Amino acid sequence: MKPDPYQASSQQDAGPPRAGGHALSGGMPLWASQPLGARFPALDVDLNVDVAIVGGGITGVMAAAQLARAGRTVALLEAQQIGLGNSGLATGNLYATTGEGLHALGVKWGDDVVEQVVRARLLAIELVERSIAEHRIACGFSREPWTLYTVTGDEDRLERIQREYNAARGAGLEARISNDLPLPYMIARAVVVSRQAQFNPLAYVQGLAHAIAGPHCRLFEDSPVLEIDADAGTVSTLAHTVRADHIVVATHTPKGVHVLHTELGPYREYAVAAPIGERDLPGGIFWSADDYATSTRLAEIGGRRHVLVIGERHKTGQQPHPEACYRRLEEHVRARFATGPCSFRWSAQQYRSADGLPYIGSTAAASNLYLATGFGADGLTWGALAGWMIADEIAGRGNPFAELFSPRRFTPMKSARNFLKENINVAGQYIADYAHGADVPSLDDIPAGEGRIVELDGERVAAYRDDAGRLHAHSAVCTHMKCIVHWNRAERSWDCPCHGSRFNYDGSVIEGPALAPLAPHAKPARREAADAAADPTLPPPA
Repeated sequence: MKPDPYQASSQQDAGPPRAGGHALSGGMPLWASQPLGARFPALDVDLNVDVAIVGGGITGVMAAAQLARAGRTVALLEAQQIGLGNSGLATGNLYATTGEGLHALGVKWGDDVVEQVVRARLLAIELVERSIAEHRIACGFSREPWTLYTVTGDEDRLERIQREYNAARGAGLEARISNDLPLPYMIARAVVVSRQAQFNPLAYVQGLAHAIAGPHCRLFEDSPVLEIDADAGTVSTLAHTVRADHIVVATHTPKGVHVLHTELGPYREYAVAAPIGERDLPGGIFWSADDYATSTRLAEIGGRRHVLVIGERHKTGQQPHPEACYRRLEEHVRARFATGPCSFRWSAQQYRSADGLPYIGSTAAASNLYLATGFGADGLTWGALAGWMIADEIAGRGNPFAELFSPRRFTPMKSARNFLKENINVAGQYIADYAHGADVPSLDDIPAGEGRIVELDGERVAAYRDDAGRLHAHSAVCTHMKCIVHWNRAERSWDCPCHGSRFNYDGSVIEGPALAPLAPHAKPARREAADAAADPTLPPPA
C-alpha cells in the first residue's frame, strides 16, 4: 500500500483499527495522545437500577453525576472507552452563541427564544465550571473570548458580523466590534464575546466519570448495547441486561429506528493540530465567517502548544475523498501559522436538527425513554445542558428549558426547509446506491488497506483487505435502515450516507443509530481458508 502523503510525520500507519474502537488510521486525536485514566470494567452481571444510561460522553456522564447527587442508582454503559466518542474528539470550546449564528436563530424563532438559548448555554458553561472546581478535575479550563471574524472587506461578510454583534448584545452578552485580533494574519472586522470558555474535553469527561463512580453510580466500558426496550425497561448487551425505571440514550443520536432521524442531518468535520511557538496564538475561540469556514484555537497537550483548526464539513458517507479534506485543512494551517507538519488529525460527527434547536428530554413514544440529540457543532455545551435537564426530569424537578428543547415539540414551519433537504438527500442515496453497481468486479481487485463494494451471489458485500492481505467481508447493507454503506479511506470505516451509522472494518458499530453490526459474509472467509490450506505461507484468515 502506498503511504498516505498527508499522514503526519509523527504518526505511523497502525494498520486497521481495533475492533470496537476508533478508526484512527486518519491520525491520532489531540486529546487522546496523552495517557488516559484507569479503565472501567465491562458489564459482567445483570443489574437492577433506577436509571440506565447508554453512552459515556459529556451528556451521559453529566446526567450520571446529577442523578447520583439526587440519590438515584445509576448504571452507565459505554461501548468503547468513556469520553473517547465525539466528546473526546471535540474542539473543547464552550460558548453561549451557536454554530448557525444567533441572528439566524432569531429570524427563525424570535428574540425571546434567542435569549433563552443564550441563558441555557451560559448556565451549561457554569455547570461545567462548578463541577471542575468541586471535583478538582485537571482539564485546562479557562475563560476565553469567542470571536467571529472575516478577513475580507466583502459587504455581506461585514454585515454578518454586525448582525451577530446586534444579536449577541440583544441577548445580554458582553460583545464588541473590533478590527484588531491577536492572530498572525490581517482581519477586516470581528465581533468578540467575552467570558466564554475552553478546556480539554476528554480530560473533563474522564475526570468527572472517575469522581462520581461508586456503589450507587456504576460505569462500564467495552459494553456495547445491542437492544433497548423501553416498554420492558431493559438495556441489553450481548450477555447481560440492565433493568431500569428510566433509560437515557446519550449516544449523540437515537439508537434504532426513531422518527427523529427524519429531523436530523449527520455531518462530519475534520481537525488538524500542529505545534506553534509561544507567541503565535493566544487563548480564545476564533471562527471564520468567510467561504472557507474554520474554527481555530490554542490547545496545550503534554506541555506543548498547538494550533487546532477544524473545518471541511460534509454529509457523512458522501465524501469520496476524505483524505483531501485533511490536505486542504493542513494547507490552510501552514498558510497562516509558522508550523511544521500537523502532528494530529482526526474527524468527528455531528447531527444537525431541522429547526435549529436540540432535542432533549423524554420521548412521545415512551415517557421513561430520554434522548439528547441535534446538537450540531455545539455539542459540548448542549451536552452538558442535556445531562442536567434529563436528570431534572427524572428526579421530578421542573426545568425552565424543558418545553423549548422537548423532543415532543412540533415545529413544521421552522423545520420544513431542512426537513425536506435532508430527506430528499436520504431518498437520493437509497436510489443511487441500489442502482449503482459494484465498485470492483471481484475480491482480487481490492488492494491492501482498502475497502470496496463487490457483488457476490447477488448480494452487495463490503469487503476490506487489511495490510497483511486478509479479507474482512460483511453485508454492505446498513443494519439501521438498509442503505448501502460507503468506504471511508481516511478512517478505514464503512459509513452509511443516510443516517450516519459507521462501522469498523470488522463490522462492529462505531457510532450512529445502528445497534447491530454488519452481518459477516461467509464466502470470502471460505475462500481465504481454502487458499491458506493450499499455501501454508499465507496468513490465516481473520
